[in-house]
Amino acid sequence: MKHVLVYSDSLSWGIIPSTRKRLHFEQRWPGVMEISLCAAGLKVRVVEDCLNGRRTVWDDPFKPGRNGLAGLAQRIEIHSPLDLVILMLGTNDFQSMHEHNAWLSSQGILALVSTIRSAPIEPDMPVPPILVVAPPAIQTPKGPIAPKFQGGEHKCVGLADAYRRVCEEANCHFFDAGSVTTSSEVDGVHLDLEQHFILGKAVAEISKSLLA
Repeated sequence: MKHVLVYSDSLSWGIIPSTRKRLHFEQRWPGVMEISLCAAGLKVRVVEDCLNGRRTVWDDPFKPGRNGLAGLAQRIEIHSPLDLVILMLGTNDFQSMHEHNAWLSSQGILALVSTIRSAPIEPDMPVPPILVVAPPAIQTPKGPIAPKFQGGEHKCVGLADAYRRVCEEANCHFFDAGSVTTSSEVDGVHLDLEQHFILGKAVAEISKSLLA
């Protein structure tokens, strides 16, 4: 059995845009990925660690525990041995309360990669390969979350390219989710049901070779 940890935010948690409801596991992209890989003959278990509002390395001034670095090393220790860790974070770095840009978020991803690789796992357990997934670009935020993400569509410009560069430097795998899907037309930030399906299938294809 191969074990994959998805470390992410509400885009992977499966929030239904403009609601506080959640898609079922088989509808969320990590679930779609697991089902696709198992259908292809791989024995895979996907562990979801997806927290709404999680940043790469910054705190939320209104909600505790949204800093992606907090407890990450222990999560790797808890779930080891792992065959793959998938990081998909960055969208919340561009909330209206933060004056961040793509370069700053890429440095946050780099810090998460370093933390995963230095986690205190048992001596005989492998350091897992890492796949960084750049989330789709924010569109004009709409609905109840519009004030929270105001201006995010401008601050996130260049995120995929910035992530690609740091992944090359850090020698870890990279995928641009924006190459196969956009963010939701409903709220401009999250993923719709069909977009989860598309992304899950795409990440499954990439993961096949990483898990072989």
